[in-house]
Amino acid sequence: MTKASIGLVGLGVMGRNLVLNIERNGFSVAVYNKTQSKMHAFLQGEAAGKRITGSDSYTSLVEQLERPRRILLMVTAGAAVDGVIEEIKPHLEPGDILIDGGNSFFLDTERRSVALTAEGFHFVGMGVSGGEEGALWGPSIMPGGSRESWEALRPILEKIAAKAEEDGAPCVAYMGPRGAGHYVKTVHNGIEYADMQLIAEIYDLLSRGAGLSAAELADVFAAWNQGELRSYLIEITAAILRRVDEWTGQPLVDVILDEAQQKGTGKWTSQNAFDIGAPIPTINAAVESRILSGLKSERVAASRVLHGPTGHYTGNRSELIEAARAALYAGKVLAYAQGMSLLRTASQEYQYNFDLAEIARIWRAGCIIRASLLGNITNAYRRNPGLTNLLLDDAFREAVETRQGALRRVVQTAIELGIPALALSSALAYYDAYRSERLPANLTQAQRDFFGAHTYRRVDREGIFHTEWGSA
Repeated sequence: MTKASIGLVGLGVMGRNLVLNIERNGFSVAVYNKTQSKMHAFLQGEAAGKRITGSDSYTSLVEQLERPRRILLMVTAGAAVDGVIEEIKPHLEPGDILIDGGNSFFLDTERRSVALTAEGFHFVGMGVSGGEEGALWGPSIMPGGSRESWEALRPILEKIAAKAEEDGAPCVAYMGPRGAGHYVKTVHNGIEYADMQLIAEIYDLLSRGAGLSAAELADVFAAWNQGELRSYLIEITAAILRRVDEWTGQPLVDVILDEAQQKGTGKWTSQNAFDIGAPIPTINAAVESRILSGLKSERVAASRVLHGPTGHYTGNRSELIEAARAALYAGKVLAYAQGMSLLRTASQEYQYNFDLAEIARIWRAGCIIRASLLGNITNAYRRNPGLTNLLLDDAFREAVETRQGALRRVVQTAIELGIPALALSSALAYYDAYRSERLPANLTQAQRDFFGAHTYRRVDREGIFHTEWGSA
């Protein structure tokens, strides 16, 4: 019997769509699902007539696969991944490859990689971005693990990955050892959080502040999507704003509760940035904004007793819309600058040896943050692989410098109107802090020395110093 090219465990929506994608691109697949009825429904439905076979046990699954066996796990991140690994491991042979395609925490992937490598297996932590549609028609794929396992998976992954419009290149590349792939996916999601929050704040300013209707805003975002802001998130924002609720006849966005949930990857990005000392204030602001949105009942109560500006914008709306466009682009660049700098710091911390140009390249299509901007980011890191910060590339330095006036105006307008702009204001503050030769940390360090004898360095001589400050 001809052996299957790859096996898959976990037939949720992402798992099913990846199976269909793999089979459509010329590879046979053996599948297993703990709930067998779900597997049989898939085999008799979407998979009928295709080179997809079912398995009633891990023994059967493994027997159907060519060597080295390649088995993709599409199960819930966390304990479920460990559970499946322990159940399937006794059926494997040295050299077989297990791939975790879920949104796992990268340190869990590190742990699993070390343990399985010691037993002679390969373990790949593989970030997959693009949602359900991406899984079916071409996601951005971020695999990490051994080079040997990458080469074994490469023919399949390059076929099923999204293809960039610019050059048709598959949006997949080897990210690095151990947990590198899941780390890149985590930072991707952190940038995604920031991008979404920047868009939301611009929407809030133009809607609540300037009084644009959802239909008017749909036209604005659709127009923006034809220029430098062209991206998946801008495209879907226009589509969302255009949708009318079938029950009320109102714009659907206006009847959706203002609570944004999160699955944890944005939070992991912030937590790890603190651990390794990388400043990402705009990503942090986006995570905090989602947490604040979850305090709905508190915000309702607070709105009745806490007062601030409630006025509406009375200036030229066209000028504000143009400023918002430029501010949004600047904010996006600053968010990417923070995310790419985090990747650079993590690469050194964890010895991942990231190729930042390749990371930006594979985000150009398939993934949620795909945008025309990413082609320029790819080129920036190709021009200078050692670039310490995206803002130091001449093209991006000019892009932000020429738009900083618009960003300042938008943040100032939001403050005057009492409209929160955590992400936009943090992006601007990051820019101002990064370009400052001198920051007030001298006072902070003096305070630390005063109350804790933490010492300080001087600007005019070498050495470590401590002052007996006396009583306050």
